[in-house]
Amino acid sequence: MNISPEQNVSGELKGDREIVISRIFDAPRQLVWKAWTDPNHISSWWGPRGFDAPPCEVDLRPGGTFLINLNGPDGNIYPCKGTFREVVEPERIVYDGPPNEPAGCGAGIPPDATVTVIFADIGKQTKLTIHTLLASEDHRIAARNEGFIEGWQQSLNRLAEEIEKGAIKQND
Repeated sequence: MNISPEQNVSGELKGDREIVISRIFDAPRQLVWKAWTDPNHISSWWGPRGFDAPPCEVDLRPGGTFLINLNGPDGNIYPCKGTFREVVEPERIVYDGPPNEPAGCGAGIPPDATVTVIFADIGKQTKLTIHTLLASEDHRIAARNEGFIEGWQQSLNRLAEEIEKGAIKQND
């Protein structure tokens, strides 16, 4: 079954401090996990349309960090960084955004936020859910106003396109 880029992607605000984004991928969970965690693949899909990410750094373990420098269409570089709190292959990743930055900072990872990414098996497909708990309602408002939901939806659609065209292989 082919899923169009706009199909099966959602984003919603929950409570005062939460944003939940999800998408169904027409691929097995292990493949989606690989696309999400392998630096060689992350750089091919991370970021909204018009952005690109050169090779990134990923130390996928509790206490490990990641850094993805998004090149924006405006010529600016938007760093996306965080620290892994929990890694349970191929089910869940929990990471924290950079601490002590003002609301409105962060390229995909809001400051002082905890992000839980869940990879759920649904037959031959995978439901990926990004649950972001922000430090305050002001942080959530800033993230929403900066296009956090739309940016993630575009990123997940780009990931689906990479999977669909076969750019990410189970055994590479």
